[in-house]
Amino acid sequence: MSGLSLLADGGCFFEGPRWRDGRWWVSDFYRHGVFTVTPDGEMEKVLDMPQQSSGLGWLPDGSLLVVSMLDHKVLRRRPDGGTEIYADLNDHATGHVNDMVVAEDGTAWVGNFGFDLMGGADLEPATLVRIDTDGTVTAVAEDLWFPNGMVITPDNRMLVVGETFGNCMTAFTIGTDGELSNRRPWAAFGERPERGPRRDMLKQLAVGPDGCCLDAEGQIWIADAFNQRCIRVAEGGEITDEIRAPEGQGVFACMLGGEDGRTLLLCCAPDSAAGRRKQAREAVLMTARVAVPHAGRP
Repeated sequence: MSGLSLLADGGCFFEGPRWRDGRWWVSDFYRHGVFTVTPDGEMEKVLDMPQQSSGLGWLPDGSLLVVSMLDHKVLRRRPDGGTEIYADLNDHATGHVNDMVVAEDGTAWVGNFGFDLMGGADLEPATLVRIDTDGTVTAVAEDLWFPNGMVITPDNRMLVVGETFGNCMTAFTIGTDGELSNRRPWAAFGERPERGPRRDMLKQLAVGPDGCCLDAEGQIWIADAFNQRCIRVAEGGEITDEIRAPEGQGVFACMLGGEDGRTLLLCCAPDSAAGRRKQAREAVLMTARVAVPHAGRP
C-alpha cells in the first residue's frame, strides 16, 4: 500500500464517493451539490442539491440517483440531464436521509440517521428502506443504529450495512424478490450498545462504521468516523489493515476506484459538526494505492 496523496481540497464535507466513467463522483453536503473529480484533481459541480446530497448510485439506463437529505427524497438525473423526484422517504425516515447503495438491477437501499444528530438528541434506531425501480418505497429492516455505508456482494445475494452507532456491520441475504432475510452480524467491534442517554451510548462504541466499499477478497474498507482512520475488515471483525487520516482530519467515507480499481479514495474533514463544516473549506480528498481491487456495489 502506498502513502496518502492529496487529490483535491477546499470542500466543506465530502460524502458518498463513487468511481464511474473515469472520474470520481462525490457529494459535498454544505456546498449543496454533486461534484466530479478527475484523477488529476480537476473538480466540477455537476448537480445542484439545495437540500444536501449524500449517497449516489446509477440505474441501468445510466440515470444518476442522488439522496436529498433534508427533504427525505431521492432524486433522479436522467441521461438527458433532466432531474425529477424518484422516491419520497418521508413515511419512513426519522432523521436525515443518508447513504445509499444501488444494485445492478437498479434496486436501491437507503438509510437515515434515525434522530436529530446535529441537534444533539438522544440516539434512536432507524429503518432501512428499499426503492424498487418503479419508485416504490418499502421498509425492509428496523432497529438499526444509524444505517450508513452499505455494500452488495458481486453475486447480488448479500447486503452489508454499517451501523455507525451499533459497533457493527450487519449482513442480510437478498432474496430474488428484493426482500431481506437472515439478519446476522458480519463484523462486531464490541457489544451492541445498551440504549440510554446519548453520552452513555457513545462511550460504548469502539468503531464508528461510516462510508465503506468492498474489495475482491471479500473484505470491506470502512471509514471509522470515531477514530480518524480507514480500516480494512474481514468478515468476523478482524482488522487487517489501517490508514490513518492526515493530521487534524477524520475519515467519513471511502471508495475503491481508478482504472484498475486499486485506488482508495478517502473523504476527510476535521469533524462532522454541521455548524463548523458549513463555515469552513477544510475538507479534502486523499488517495492511496492498495493491493486488492474493488468488487461489488457501490
